[in-house]
Amino acid sequence: MKRVLLKLSYDGTFYRGWQKQADLKTVQAEVEKALFVAFKKNIEVFASGRTDAGVHAIGQCVHFDIDDTVPVRKIKMILNRILPNDIEIISAKKVPNNFHARFSVKRKTYIYKIYNQQKNCFLANKVAFVKEYLDIDKMQQCAKILMGKHNFKGFCSSNTNAKDFEKTIYDISISKKKNFVYVEVTGSGFLMHMVRILVGTMVDFALNKISIEDVKMALEKQNRIFAGQTMPADGLYLKKVVY
Repeated sequence: MKRVLLKLSYDGTFYRGWQKQADLKTVQAEVEKALFVAFKKNIEVFASGRTDAGVHAIGQCVHFDIDDTVPVRKIKMILNRILPNDIEIISAKKVPNNFHARFSVKRKTYIYKIYNQQKNCFLANKVAFVKEYLDIDKMQQCAKILMGKHNFKGFCSSNTNAKDFEKTIYDISISKKKNFVYVEVTGSGFLMHMVRILVGTMVDFALNKISIEDVKMALEKQNRIFAGQTMPADGLYLKKVVY
């Protein structure tokens, strides 16, 4: 039995997220379906983490176990022939049997893409639209408060099943190119909707909808009411997983 690590990209527009759900189209279900077609057996895959409905991935990582004799180097080609065009295997490699795509993660990076202008139909489902001018210096001012080790209960969905809300944000970088604003967040791990709320907090601060005191209160009181909006799923991409 060998353990294989896949790195994959996907456009999450038409999927109900990563995780399998009965009678719903999900990325996990499509990958496992492709594995069944390729190897004629049910193979479960384990991801670095779930992505929500509409969220995209540039570098999602998943592992699975297989006893097939097919060389690992051929798995990428085999699966890409079977998978739909909005899911692509970037690489496949053998990893130690004690490796786990989720529990071996050291840090993750997400990128959030904002089109800072009136909406553009050709960018639909790929970015978030914010028509008001965004001052990225103000956004970075807010980001500095959010970096570090904190209890992020005030920055996640109330529907979360998490019991541990302590995470470390190693870096938040914000850049602007023409009408696009990019927010890159690297952390030890993330709670449900956490990146979208972090970005929404920076956006709302830049638009003078909340104050620095509100941001600090969201951290200190661990209360969602003080943080900013939850940004749409469309603009969020899982960029990189580090092991």
